[in-house]
Parts: sequence; structure tokens; C-alpha cells
Amino acid sequence: MTENHLYSRIEKYFAAGADAVGNAEAMAAFEDLRSALEAGTVRAAQPDAAAPSCWRVNAWVKRGILLGFRLGQMTASGNDLSFVDKNTFPARRFAAQDQVRVVPGGSSVRSGAYLAPGVVCMPPMYVNVGAYVDEGTMIDSHALVGSCAQIGKRVHLSAAAQVGGVLEPVNANPVILEDDVLVGGNCGVYEGTIVRKRAVLAAGTILTRGTPVYDVVNGTVIRAEGDKPLIIPEDAVVVPGGRAVGKGMGAEWGLSVYTPVIVKYRDEKTELSLALEDLLR
Repeated sequence: MTENHLYSRIEKYFAAGADAVGNAEAMAAFEDLRSALEAGTVRAAQPDAAAPSCWRVNAWVKRGILLGFRLGQMTASGNDLSFVDKNTFPARRFAAQDQVRVVPGGSSVRSGAYLAPGVVCMPPMYVNVGAYVDEGTMIDSHALVGSCAQIGKRVHLSAAAQVGGVLEPVNANPVILEDDVLVGGNCGVYEGTIVRKRAVLAAGTILTRGTPVYDVVNGTVIRAEGDKPLIIPEDAVVVPGGRAVGKGMGAEWGLSVYTPVIVKYRDEKTELSLALEDLLR
């Protein structure tokens, strides 16, 4: 089965709306998509050097996921733990040969998500449908990988890190963390933000489409504009900061508002501070 053939089937049954409910062929098309997502052969977004952000969104994949919700019926599942959810998106089950390490303690990976060999999941954590998590990545306790998020190789999502999901609108960029990114504890990355290779987000950093990022190294301000998402440069070290309110009562009261700040770019000292990562894998 080619990707083009799967694309045509998904588009057909998504366009059918409510008429697709109860259609065995529509369900078969969705199940083929779900299997392809779990195998990593189809992705909600993928690298594309020709695209403005170097990533191409596959909106039809998101439509296929939404088709699964439309087709699904509420069903109970689970043995030791009880779940009630759409029967089209049960929790994934892993075998030893998958080489994905899911430590006991309340973690869950929804079907339709891809986890590559060497991924480590520390409890409790959650990976939602459409997500792609590449080799050697660590998903630490209380971390979330949202729907359709794209996580690169050797990424570390520290405790309580939140990677937002972007399922609708279907043509919107998902959150993307490229290879070797380190996301500190209690960070949040939302609204289609792209974090380039080897960047470091210090604990507590929040990145959204509406948040300007001040690069004090280069003297520039990074913003999302039009169709362009917020993009954090390669090797950037981003920390939580603040900027003064310059007008009105905010200025009179001496208030400031949160803003992320790029304070440096990765160097040998940064590498030494990250050496512990290899021991955790």
C-alpha cells in the first residue's frame, strides 16, 4: 500500500462526514493510517528543505486522526487500570523486541503514536496520537508529548515538561523539537513552535506563538509572523526572563512581564553540564 493510496482513502472518508460512520472500508482506511503512524512510516509533519520552516505539515494525516475519532465508539478497556475512551484509540502495548523502555507507574502511549527503539518513558508520562518520538529520547516523569508533536533523536524532556498538541486546525504546524534538544523541568512549548537542533530550554521556559524571544547575543528579537511559527535557533540556550512594562500604570508600578531570553549559544561548558544525560539513558 502506497502513501498516496492511503492519502486518497483518508480524504475520501473524511469528506464523507457522518456517512463514514459504520462504514467498514472507512474503518479499514483509518486502521491502516494508525498502523503507519505507529510504524513511523507516515508522519503528521516531516522535514522538508523546500518548506519555509524546513518542515512540511501533512494535513491529511490530521484529518485521518479526526476521522478515527468520528468513527470510534466509547468502550471500556484495561485490566488493572480501567479506561473508557474511543475504541479507535486504545493504549498501545509494547513488547521487549520493540526496544522501547516503559517503566511501570502510570504511563500511557495512545495508539497512533510512534516511539522509536531506545526511547525511555519514566512514569507517569503521556504520549498522544500522531506524535513521533525518535531514537534515544527520554520522556521524564509528568511530561506530555501532545498530539502530532514531532520529537527528534536524543531529546530529553525533563520532569513536567509539556509539549503541546496541535490537531486542529489541520494545516497548522505541530510543535517540533529537533535532534539533541534539552527541555528543562516545567517547560512548556506550544502553538507550533519549532526548536532547532541542540537548543537548550532552561527550567520554567515557556514558548508560544505570541511570545517574543529576546536574543541578547545577537541583539535581535525572534517572533512568529504570518504563517511562520516561532523558531528557536540551533544551539540557543533559552532562559525565563522579564522585560519592563514601559507605559501606563505598569511602568509607574515598576511591573515587568515574562519573556524568554537567549543568553548564550551552546559551548564546551554547556556540554559539560549536559554530560549527565548519557548516564541516564
